Amino acid sequence: MAGKRRSDRAYGGAASYPRTLRVNHLLQQVIAEELERLADADERLRFLTITGVEASADIKTALVLFASLSDDARAALDERRVALQRAIGSQATMKRTPVLSFAVDPVYTSAGAIEEKLRLLAESRDEQGSIEET
Repeated sequence: MAGKRRSDRAYGGAASYPRTLRVNHLLQQVIAEELERLADADERLRFLTITGVEASADIKTALVLFASLSDDARAALDERRVALQRAIGSQATMKRTPVLSFAVDPVYTSAGAIEEKLRLLAESRDEQGSIEET
């Protein structure tokens, strides 16, 4: 037991919680808080939901994922990207501040497409049922 390193512990050591996951979580928190502040001044940033952050292994870049993203919101985010990066730099103790980019979470895009197909399938079944009844 004495040979086990502290990071090998299953209840929260580094081995069970990789660095990039911790960084992703931290970035998501900081960006969400900063977007709340910025939304007071820029209504294009209201009602944005961050679904996740994917930082590269070297933490030079990070992709911020949203549930939905209009063209106006994307433009506002691009305008405020430097301010968001500055907030990360001041609130997080990291060697580098990642360059942010923004996108719609593909999970939500796929879910919307599946929902649409299910709706069409249900409509076609309803139409077939009404044809057979007559």
